Amino acid sequence: MTEALETLRQWIEESDNIVFFGGAGVSTESGIPDFRSVDGLYHQQYDYPPETILSHTFYRKKTEEFYGFYRAKMLALDAKPNAAHKKLAQWEQEGKLRAVVTQNIDGLHQAAGSKTVYELHGSVHRNYCEKCGAFYDAEYILNSTGVPVCEKCNGQIKPDVVLYEEGLDTATMQGAIRAISQADILIIGGTSLTVYPAAGLIDYYKGNKLVLINKSVTPMDSQADLLLQGSIGEIFSQL
Repeated sequence: MTEALETLRQWIEESDNIVFFGGAGVSTESGIPDFRSVDGLYHQQYDYPPETILSHTFYRKKTEEFYGFYRAKMLALDAKPNAAHKKLAQWEQEGKLRAVVTQNIDGLHQAAGSKTVYELHGSVHRNYCEKCGAFYDAEYILNSTGVPVCEKCNGQIKPDVVLYEEGLDTATMQGAIRAISQADILIIGGTSLTVYPAAGLIDYYKGNKLVLINKSVTPMDSQADLLLQGSIGEIFSQL
């Protein structure tokens, strides 16, 4: 690990074109549960599996039940950025990091100070009336009851998050692909690289400094130019 850390330090020192691609593991260290971990949402008992509740069909057919789960499990508004979020924001301010591409919907990268963030799966902090388009923040959703409705037109409010069965935002995907394809260093952290189409973005990287940081094995480990296993927060705090 020491040798790999030293190599990563050197690469970062010499680069002004880093892109970071992160998943749930970046947020678990801020206390936000991972879907697939042993104590994650998939292992908790509900009337329906989380992937069913968080689907477009369920949202349409059982909207009140959707929002009951969404408020209880998806709105971790007290969570604070950890060492990884802060280090990435620092690198951006120093002109080293060009973009963060994230599968997370918690807004912690922006809370840490990152400006160029491609949120592949949307954000809990953006919610819109489906009728008139009025914007509502996460606190409005959290403090509402039943199905949240617009104060202006009484239309139904929908979170700007990508539900199962929904496609990713084209402009966000294009921005992420452009950043990754132009990157000198691509650091991938805290993701199992099993959720597509997001995991497929790695294929757009053309460089020779692919860094993988994760607690567990991923299908892409053999492709990495540098592999570090462990807590991303702990590793980043040493850089």
